[in-house]
Amino acid sequence: MVIKTVAEIIEEVVPYYKKKGGPESSHTLGYESNSQTLEPVYFFILDLMSDFGLAPEKLIDNFTTTPGSGHFSEMGQKASIMQQQAENVMAKVNALLRSVLNIIYDLKEFKIRLEHYNALKSGDSSQKEAALLSLKQIWMDKVDIAKGNSSIKAMGLGQAGFQTLIDAFLVAKTTDDVKKLDLNDRVKRILLPRLQEFNLWATQSEKELRKRYELERTYLKSQVNSLKLYSRWAKPYLKAAQQLEMKGSDKDPALVKVFNTILLELTLLGKSKIDPESASIEGKMPTDFRKFKPKRDYYSCILVSFKFRGIPQRVGQQAHYLFGGKANVEFRGYALNEDELKKIEKEVEDSDVGDILQLIEGTTTESLGHLQEEINSFLEEKSEDEKKEIKDKSNPFLALIGYYDKPNKTEAKTSEKKEDKEKPLRPDDWIEKTHFRKLAGEQAAETSFKLFDVYKKAHGMMSFT
Repeated sequence: MVIKTVAEIIEEVVPYYKKKGGPESSHTLGYESNSQTLEPVYFFILDLMSDFGLAPEKLIDNFTTTPGSGHFSEMGQKASIMQQQAENVMAKVNALLRSVLNIIYDLKEFKIRLEHYNALKSGDSSQKEAALLSLKQIWMDKVDIAKGNSSIKAMGLGQAGFQTLIDAFLVAKTTDDVKKLDLNDRVKRILLPRLQEFNLWATQSEKELRKRYELERTYLKSQVNSLKLYSRWAKPYLKAAQQLEMKGSDKDPALVKVFNTILLELTLLGKSKIDPESASIEGKMPTDFRKFKPKRDYYSCILVSFKFRGIPQRVGQQAHYLFGGKANVEFRGYALNEDELKKIEKEVEDSDVGDILQLIEGTTTESLGHLQEEINSFLEEKSEDEKKEIKDKSNPFLALIGYYDKPNKTEAKTSEKKEDKEKPLRPDDWIEKTHFRKLAGEQAAETSFKLFDVYKKAHGMMSFT
């Protein structure tokens, strides 16, 4: 029902089994009963694996139902309900996402404006001069222009006798500067109150802009938290809707459109860690291995694959079904190390088995993830007082030993994880190959046969190999 089974992934990804061409052991049993349900087969083996200390986990859980069955209609209705719920929540997520985008754009504009005020207070005279000229241009374009024909630009560009008004306003910094300029009295009488008005605006506008900037930052934090909350609410509905979708092939001969048939595919993986100390005490390893610490852990792994062909039967008037039919169960034994298990898990997630995770992450988490860097730049920004306090506490001698050049721990961990996923599997050394891999393989073969044998004897399977 999937492009690749987990067994195929293991035998393709792990070099040892790619060369070997198959598992350590493989046993298959069959069970068929149209009157009894298939659930006991699954749960008996699941509990049996737990009793053997294998800590089983489910890797695959797929189903396909024929269109003519009542079970198909039931699943379709449930899937539609989940899709509608997910659609309602995602509409709110999209609205919040647009709000976050607008706030980020506003904060960027505020930050650009605040840079002028910061430069105005710097010790660099050229920066102060440039900042002052920028603020004067903003004041003329945004504030003074509201006076219409009596604005500085309108008078300087359109009225005779005021051609020097714009240049004089840009040059003068105080009222004393205006008095020293070689200007006629008419221009000075216009310029003096305008310059005083600009200085007052520059002081007040900075306070208001910083206050607005902090309010917008607080609002951004609130909207981001709401977005994360709605994204979390959307995930269960998206996951349920995806799980209720059928995954299979129309070419399977067991799927006849008008028949009342269902095909189920389940895969369990159980593993048991190899303990060198216990193995040496039991005589399975040399006594020198009693205190030996391997470079990486090895596990005896059991892969149990279920293939059910059932007949859905409604339980009275209730909204659930029982499934009687045929079950084929295959037990495979493998010897795998921790690196190989991580690689297999990644391959399973990247295959069709993991498309549900990709769907959920793509519709919720990734939408916020693309903006996370910009969001953090505003939410984690320090205030002026905090920056000054950090600067006062910093030790200049740490720079001599490269302390401030060290990479961020979070970035380093992310980089390490990325490299771990991309790097090829390291081959076994001599000790791993001759002792750990060998012992894990022997235990896997023994355990897989025990599971097969115990169930076979307990239930008297109709066919087995």
